[in-house]
This record gives sequence, structure tokens and C-alpha cells, in this order.
Amino acid sequence: MRRIFLTAVVAVLAAAPLSARAEVTELRIPMGAGGFGFLPLHMMKEHKLIEKHAAAAGVPVTINWANIGGPSVMNEALLSGSADFISAGPPAFLTLWDRTRGTPVAVKAAAAMSSMPMYLNTTSEHLKTLDDIKPDDKIAVTAVKVSIPSIIMQMHALAKYGKAEAFKFDRNTVSMTHPDGVIAILTGNKQITAHYTSPPFHQREIKDKAVRTIQTTNDVMGGSTTFTMISTTEKFQKANPKVFAAFLAAVKESHQMIAADKQGAAKVLLASMGGKGWEVAELVDILGDKDIKYTTSPENLMKYAAFMNSIGSIKAKPESWKDLFFPEMHGQDGN
Repeated sequence: MRRIFLTAVVAVLAAAPLSARAEVTELRIPMGAGGFGFLPLHMMKEHKLIEKHAAAAGVPVTINWANIGGPSVMNEALLSGSADFISAGPPAFLTLWDRTRGTPVAVKAAAAMSSMPMYLNTTSEHLKTLDDIKPDDKIAVTAVKVSIPSIIMQMHALAKYGKAEAFKFDRNTVSMTHPDGVIAILTGNKQITAHYTSPPFHQREIKDKAVRTIQTTNDVMGGSTTFTMISTTEKFQKANPKVFAAFLAAVKESHQMIAADKQGAAKVLLASMGGKGWEVAELVDILGDKDIKYTTSPENLMKYAAFMNSIGSIKAKPESWKDLFFPEMHGQDGN
């Protein structure tokens, strides 16, 4: 009986550490493309918010913040298991969600991260609207065909010219980073006649009196729209419920901190952008823009999904935004 008792005790003691170690002890999170849309990640890193909430939940973790960005690179990292959470715009997320449905690495959204418009800016006198684009005009976007601006222009073309012309403006787009797009517009580069950009690059361009905004993503989407969102695999979420909850709590606290202390958030943002090229006061003013929001609620995500399904970019059409998110987010508003 004594041996049986001791065996049982040993089994219990052995099981306890295994239980404690059941969830990951290290999180691997790429920082994303940078800028205002990814500010919550930088706040989480700077203030160790994930570590704080994970420790409170009894699942302490360390964070490996990988300095990589771009949808294709991050998608590959998530699917290969070298990243646990990734962040991107709605089109990139929806593509990944659609391609992984029903597979061992099925991807869903953990939370929305930011909502803000993008702006189509130009100095060309003949461009009053997007529809004035001529065959030799070139529009700088971060990625041809699949970036947010590319999808937005496809939506505009579908609504105005019909399905056969949905990709009408794709031939006018060229891939270019936002900083290079700013230089092209402000230095009068004859090859680039317009730039579809986001904060803070829009604010830098619009200071020039020769620059005009001829379209925004809000114009096409009919209101505020998710700009960046965070996703992970169903496999990771099921295996790490406490760590997942701690991560969500950290995202929400980062949003609260940005709202409560814009100057502190601006300093973190400036540091993330190399610490130069902008004044803190300038970034604070931009953070005060009513159109820039940090929220976990998805906005206009279903419009993206319906459009991308209609042109064949994704095969499945979600019935609700909740089909795209883990249950932990279902209690909040969204569309």
C-alpha cells in the first residue's frame, strides 16, 4: 500500500510540472511593416504588456520580437511554425484564412488592431478623381494587386465599370515603399503621378500645397475600416488558451495606453521608426486625428470579404465576421 501511495504521489508531482509547461513559454511575434498601424505591437514590446498579463495568468512567457514585415514573409512564418501571431491588412488576412480553412494550420483572427484611412494623393493637375487616370499614369502602392489600395481601387472599378473592368487600375500601379512614394510625389517625379499612402506619410505629403487627395479608402468603404489585424492558427489557440487570453489583454491595454497618453505613444512610435525624421509633437497631432482608431473590433471586414469572393480572390464567403475570429472576440461589436 505504501509503494502504491508513493507511486501515486510521484505521478501527481510529475504531472504538475507537465501541466504548467503545457502552454508555450516563448512567443515569437514579427513586428510587421511599421508605422501607425502597428503601434500597438510596439507599445506591447516597450511596456512588456504580454509578459505582464501572462505572468498574472500563471503562464510566464518571454517574447521574441522578430524585425520582419510584409504579408508574404509573415504568412510563411506563421504557417511554418516560426511565428505565433502575425499582423497584416484585411486582404492579406482573408487570403490566408481562405487558403487554410479545414487544414491543420487553419488561421483565424485574434483581434483587429487599428482602423484608419489611406489616401490617394497627387500633384498632377489632370487628376481630379481616380477615374481621370490615363494609361501612362502610375500610382505607387505597397504591393500591386493585393495591397489595401489595390483592392480598394478594384472595388471602385467594379462598382463603376462592372465586373469585367474590376482590375482596370491594376495596370497603373507600381510597387513602392511609402517613404519612396513620398519622395516621388514631393520631388516631382514624372514617372509617379499619384501615391496611395497612409499616416504619417499622408500628413507629410499634404503639407505641400501642390498635393491634393482625390480619394480615400473611407470614401469607397463607406466609413471607418480596419487597417491592421492580428491572426494565429487554431492549433496554437487551442493549445495555449491562457497565453492567447494574455495576448488579447495586452492588445487591449496597448489601445488604452495610446488613448490615455498620446505623447508617450508618439515617443514609442518615433523610436520604432529610427528616432528621426519626425517630431514628437507632429506624431501626437496625427494620433489625435479622429479617423485614426485603435480598436479590437473589426470594421467593414465583411465588405472586403464579399468583394474578394465576388472576383474569385477567395473561394469561401463568410456568413458573419465572427466566422473569421476566435470565439473570445465574439462578444464585441463588429462588421
